[in-house]
Amino acid sequence: MDDEIYDRIIFLADPELSEPVLIVSLEGWIDAGLGAGTAISTMLSTINTEVLATFDTEYFIDQRARRPLARIVDGVTTELTWPEIQLRYGHDGDGADILFLVGPEPDFHWSDFIDVVTDAAGRFDVRLVVGLGAFPAPTPHTRPVRVIATAPESSAHLLPLIGTVTGDLEVPAGISAALELGFAEVDMDIVTLWARVPHYVASMPYPQAAAALIDGVARIAGLTLDASHLRASADEARQRVDDLVTNNPEHSSMVEQLEEAADENEGTSLGDELPSGDELAAELERFLRGEAN
Repeated sequence: MDDEIYDRIIFLADPELSEPVLIVSLEGWIDAGLGAGTAISTMLSTINTEVLATFDTEYFIDQRARRPLARIVDGVTTELTWPEIQLRYGHDGDGADILFLVGPEPDFHWSDFIDVVTDAAGRFDVRLVVGLGAFPAPTPHTRPVRVIATAPESSAHLLPLIGTVTGDLEVPAGISAALELGFAEVDMDIVTLWARVPHYVASMPYPQAAAALIDGVARIAGLTLDASHLRASADEARQRVDDLVTNNPEHSSMVEQLEEAADENEGTSLGDELPSGDELAAELERFLRGEAN
């Protein structure tokens, strides 16, 4: 990586880390039920972390699309808080090292961003990169949230540990897809976990998805992570959806059909239970148009 690109990241610490896992959750792309956002905020609230590095947001971020927050006291503008992409570090419940890449998805210079991130991961001997996401799917809220995975060919051996969608699928890409291919080029394992959120609740907070993602990270990365306090929120969300569905015969019928489909697939492999690429693409298109409700 040339010196100019290297200047796009500012290291604020140089800790001694032992083969950390890098968890990536960048805001801006699809996040049904706020699954990924809630998962990363939960991990950051339960794990003591410090800033390892920040990125040159003047270079990567469109500040008209992601405007800074102005603090105004008695009519006096006192400060601006700018959007910031951070690399943070901490430890899981058993002391294993973790890195977190958080903040807004870059608006500009994706290839340069990938170079900077992969170089930083190599600098600290990252053993595995795990991305987080959530998408709307034809699944009932009355069943456990399923998580599927995407990965580049070089990391395809990780997919059977989670499950995936079969068939061909073309959707607009987020930075996670670019990171997958970028890490493949530097021979570093990466997998992105996607929580399947019932399409009819995709526009509301769905803590069940966040809990499923945290459990998925713990399982595939061998980390000790705590999602227990999300369970109470998940129970409350379940009750709210139950109330909404009960009061609408059309919604009740839809949920019953989804339940029947899910139960028919009980005991089959996760891949067999998942929707086809065409079905998933249709749900994604509806969600992106703001029609999932």
